[in-house]
Amino acid sequence: MTGNLNIISNSLTYIFMKTIDFSYFIERYIAREMSDAERIWFEKELEDSENLRKEVYLRKQTDEVLHNKDIISLRNKLSSIERMRVVPVPEKRTRKSVYLKSAVIVAIIVLTGSLAIFPGRNLNNDEILSRYYKEYKPASPQRSLEIKTDDNFTQAKEYYESHDYKNAALYFSKVVESNPKDMSATLLNGISNYEDKKYREAKQSFGIVINDNKNLFVDQAQWYLALCYLQTDENDKAIKLLETIRNEGGFYSKDAKKIIKRIK
Repeated sequence: MTGNLNIISNSLTYIFMKTIDFSYFIERYIAREMSDAERIWFEKELEDSENLRKEVYLRKQTDEVLHNKDIISLRNKLSSIERMRVVPVPEKRTRKSVYLKSAVIVAIIVLTGSLAIFPGRNLNNDEILSRYYKEYKPASPQRSLEIKTDDNFTQAKEYYESHDYKNAALYFSKVVESNPKDMSATLLNGISNYEDKKYREAKQSFGIVINDNKNLFVDQAQWYLALCYLQTDENDKAIKLLETIRNEGGFYSKDAKKIIKRIK
């Protein structure tokens, strides 16, 4: 009976995905253009659909290839313009030649502006955290049918949403104790401790999620672990982890790239 229900569920999920074109939402998710409500909904869809997770992964890989191709194309254009700029000007300079030279200079400025990165001044850790930290709003995934009661998880989320992070961590830890494989509760336990400035306990939770590596919360755990390192002035560890986040091209990759350029 259970097997038949799973088959029906998978079939309905497939039909649903075919009915709704997820391409628009995938692009918004990868580009970090979703509102909080959209992101929560989409991450719920990711959790429920292996096909959608594969599609997101393939789209990220494609974007990376296209990004590299665009950079090469821009570099070739710059080289071509630079060759035009150094061509000797005829002795008789006409108004047209002056206009052409000015146009080339403007084109160089525009094209180099799309590639140039202005690091600006470095920021201390407090400034970085103030600028790039955003409160994590968890999705509401279906709880496992094997768990007979969700009382602790429900209570924990209520505390979390009311910003009572001390009690949230207490109840999330109870969920983790009864079900150590619940990576959603483990992540939220870590974030609650992070918000309560208990960074040692938070690091332990994030490490568990990252080491499990078979869940949908690795990106979030890596991000928050990097923030923990910044909070405890372990900048070398923070930079190393932020580089990993940047290179993997996940949800937090753009912010990780910005922080690496600004960190002292």
